[in-house]
Amino acid sequence: MNTQDLPGLLKELTLEEKASLLSGKGYFITKEVGRLGIPSLFLSDGPHGLRKQIGAADQMGLNPSMPATCYPTAATVANSWDTALGEELGRYLGVEARAQGVSILLGPGLNIKRNPLCGRNFEYFSEDPYLSGKLAAAYIRGIQSKGIAACPKHFAANSQELRRMHNDSLVDERALRELYLTGFEIAVSEGKPLFLMTSYNRLNGTYTNENRHLLREILAEEWGYNGMVVTDWGGSNDRVQGLVMGNHLEMPATNGDSDREIVRAVEEGRISESLLDQRVGEYLRVLALLAPTVEPTENFDADAHHAFARKAAAASIVLLKNEDGILPLKAGTKTAVLGCFAETPRYQGAGSSVVNPTRVDVPLDHLKKSGLEITGYAGAFKRNGGDDKALLAAAVELAKQADVVLLYLGLDELLESEGMDREHLRLRENQAAALEAVSAANPRVVVVLSGGAAVETPWLGRCKALIHGYLGGQAGAGAMVDALTGAVNPSGKLAETWPLVYEDVPSYNYYPGKERTSEYRESLFVGYRYYDTVHIPVRFPFGYGLSYTTFAYADLSADEKSVTFTLTNTGGRAGAEIAQVYVSAKDSRLFRPRRELKAFTKVYLEAGESKTVTLPLDEKAFRYFNAVTGRFETETGVYRIEAGASAQDIRLETEIRVSGSTAAPPYSPETLPSYYAATINNVSDKEFETLLGRPLPQAKWDRSKPLERNDTFSQLFYARGWIGRLVYKVVASGKDRIGKDGRPDLNMLFIFNMPFRGIAKMMGGAVDMVMVDAMLEIFNGRALKGIGHLAAAWVRKGKAARKTAQKLALAKGTKPH
Repeated sequence: MNTQDLPGLLKELTLEEKASLLSGKGYFITKEVGRLGIPSLFLSDGPHGLRKQIGAADQMGLNPSMPATCYPTAATVANSWDTALGEELGRYLGVEARAQGVSILLGPGLNIKRNPLCGRNFEYFSEDPYLSGKLAAAYIRGIQSKGIAACPKHFAANSQELRRMHNDSLVDERALRELYLTGFEIAVSEGKPLFLMTSYNRLNGTYTNENRHLLREILAEEWGYNGMVVTDWGGSNDRVQGLVMGNHLEMPATNGDSDREIVRAVEEGRISESLLDQRVGEYLRVLALLAPTVEPTENFDADAHHAFARKAAAASIVLLKNEDGILPLKAGTKTAVLGCFAETPRYQGAGSSVVNPTRVDVPLDHLKKSGLEITGYAGAFKRNGGDDKALLAAAVELAKQADVVLLYLGLDELLESEGMDREHLRLRENQAAALEAVSAANPRVVVVLSGGAAVETPWLGRCKALIHGYLGGQAGAGAMVDALTGAVNPSGKLAETWPLVYEDVPSYNYYPGKERTSEYRESLFVGYRYYDTVHIPVRFPFGYGLSYTTFAYADLSADEKSVTFTLTNTGGRAGAEIAQVYVSAKDSRLFRPRRELKAFTKVYLEAGESKTVTLPLDEKAFRYFNAVTGRFETETGVYRIEAGASAQDIRLETEIRVSGSTAAPPYSPETLPSYYAATINNVSDKEFETLLGRPLPQAKWDRSKPLERNDTFSQLFYARGWIGRLVYKVVASGKDRIGKDGRPDLNMLFIFNMPFRGIAKMMGGAVDMVMVDAMLEIFNGRALKGIGHLAAAWVRKGKAARKTAQKLALAKGTKPH
């Protein structure tokens, strides 16, 4: 492929070939033009490990994939706060991608953890955009250093799994720019990804893949992004409009249906061929960079990659409680091991990110080799809930015979997954009951927790220690044993706040959006930005984590460009401290969070060692987005600079004066009283409309209207036609059976929440949009008319496919089949 003469190459391509390059050939493969040396590329899921499927591919990862290293998830690595580690992890991912002939790695995911119930939070870094963006940029640099394209996702404001392809995220412009886009902005500017994936949802009324404000005005024009934009799988709504707004690749394949839409649009003059040439040219420039990765290379060193996975997991473990210094455990300690997670670990999430690991370490196996005296193992409880008195009795009896109990608890596979949001923040009731019974028999209990997100911990008083590995990947078990025995000093800190109860969460009254819309009425006040501002007690604050040593902060100085202080390890062993810098505006005329993270670092210190730490403050440190002027500005005034061990453990502070804009603020306390007081739990329609700057759209489905393309299978219960209602009963019954075998049926969840247009986008071209419209006629009570249109569409589709095949074959100089 000669991209040196791009205009010449574009002239050689036929109109049909140009259109074909901008959509998939299969589920994870792009189209090639062999006569011109334009290769196809392979895309693969893997935010935390490759998922290159063997044989038939599917959206949700149910079909088997090639063995690959399962690294800790993004939610886990975020607790390391270590960008160097993230970049190294990216390099390891890049090596495996090259080994498997994968050109584009679909990750990392960096949506903001707006609410702890989001089923996909295990795939995302943090509730904070600065931390998310810095880690994502590190992953991207690492992946792309190996000649592989990274593809950060999901752009943007995709905060719930429920009806994610139908939902409209209503976000005020300031919250959108400061909270939900800043992480992507950092990832784009510092990571320079070659690909970027749009999200399924609408954003303020328009699907993200065809959203002018998002893709043209912000991504392309303001940020200067010159990489490729790809849809999420099945996430294309209007193919032509997406192309106009900057999309380059629709996935997966629609058997040429989308290509024909583009060709018709050019032939009918709705778009110019020069615009198509622009998108194809942009695609070919990036494709030329990736061409060397098309063919698989030599195998990767599975042992070395497993060892790194263990290193990454160890750096991300968070010690949350350590009463009486019960940890680390000394060699020879008589230890009872309880809980089924010790025998069958939970080490990754569920859905499109599922990795087929090269191997999986088992906690019980590593504990037996740890130097501890293991007195026995008991399952203690049933993994997916329910009582088992015999299991519990055996665990209690074993606990009585030990000096220390290691009780492995966690969120099971049915409680957090792509495609479904969690229903609550609690562990299974039988796990809490097991802890209560075991701690009554032996109060020296260490809870070892696994799971991808925050949980409520009303049981915290029943254990001496709580240590959390999140979802540590295939080597997480060994890393956790290292932390329990002191071979590793825990150094992770939470990248998200853990509330006392779910009702304290700022979006509690607004999450999830049940029908047409998801209203982000809490605006900027997400996570610690809310709790710290209104002084709501939390279980564990953002940035919190303990160590087996202690650290002191001293000698703070700051200006507009940097912050400097001294860190000292005041304990008796080496360790690492994650130092955090927060900024807040004093006497601001805007509503603002009390503090916001603007810098951080992880510092390794020997016992007694001190280091001077200087952290830069970039242009984002003092800015806010002015929704009236449409740009970021800095408010003139005094700013408090804080350095500390967490958002609620501030050790040092000082003040500086910063010059900026003196213009009138875009808001007033009189019109936005809830936001100025940060009492955002019950914002009225009128006040939210004032903040949005427009009337609220209808939140509920209009059940009096016929169903349309962007309505979902979950709405068929009010279909006008009996066939539609029957289909609903079939699909709903399938959904209700989910989990009966201990696993979530993710494909069924996907179908239940999918818009009808998804049939045309996810079935490999077996159905097109005209056929979808005919189905809707049937569902809406016009069965005979719909059946007739469906039959006619089937005939027409066959003719169109043959005609396209003939044109492409003639361009190739071959005979059409």
